[in-house]
Amino acid sequence: MTSAGGQPWGWMGVMLPLILAAFLHQSFATVATPTPAQTTAAPHKDPGRPDRGKYNVTNSNNTVCLLAYMGLQLNITYNSTSQNKTVQEVVNIKPNVTLASGSCDADRAVLELKTDANKTVLTFVFTQNTTSSTYHLSEASLMTSVFNLKEGNFSAKNSSLDFLQGTFGYSYMCRMEQTLTVTQNLSINTFQVQLQPFGVSRSAFGAAVECQLDEDDMLIPIIVGAALAGLVLIVLLAYLIGRKRSHAGYQTI
Repeated sequence: MTSAGGQPWGWMGVMLPLILAAFLHQSFATVATPTPAQTTAAPHKDPGRPDRGKYNVTNSNNTVCLLAYMGLQLNITYNSTSQNKTVQEVVNIKPNVTLASGSCDADRAVLELKTDANKTVLTFVFTQNTTSSTYHLSEASLMTSVFNLKEGNFSAKNSSLDFLQGTFGYSYMCRMEQTLTVTQNLSINTFQVQLQPFGVSRSAFGAAVECQLDEDDMLIPIIVGAALAGLVLIVLLAYLIGRKRSHAGYQTI
């Protein structure tokens, strides 16, 4: 068969199916296959910086014998049988729901903090060397049931610590954050600590002795300031010497 102009129609019978096939292929290729949504485990929530709590212990005479003002954060690691994995928890001690108690002796003072409706008990034991009139945190322990473990309560204790060292009649102070490693499964972060377990007078802190971390933190800006002052002095001397030489180059007429 031929057209009115005498051109054959046969080529159209071949080209039309090819064009249609190419069009359909392109259309299906541009349709994206939907990707199934992926679910991931919720990230661990950081509780943030803990509030500072004021805690004190009174002796049998109803006199304050131990003072503590600090923020506390617990880092707990335990093996969960129900989850079949190792779990890490970071828990802040909340002062408004924490009760302080304890005891004071000549060479031993105990601060016990109960929170979470008494489900969590954190205990600090301070020991004093009466010969040198120095004290330190010698023991810390934790018992808690807030995680509802099938294995039972979580507990950790260490009786051979040597943290938070101070002098009788003086308070220990450390503004910097510290990490007190109690056991492999428990460490305690302390924030802006001021405490005095011995020699408390009139229910008030004695003169504060700052920790080494605070002294090092103060030393850094002093060094930087001294270096900057030295640099300014060098630049000033170089300027004065250069100016003197430029004046020496002129001849008096």
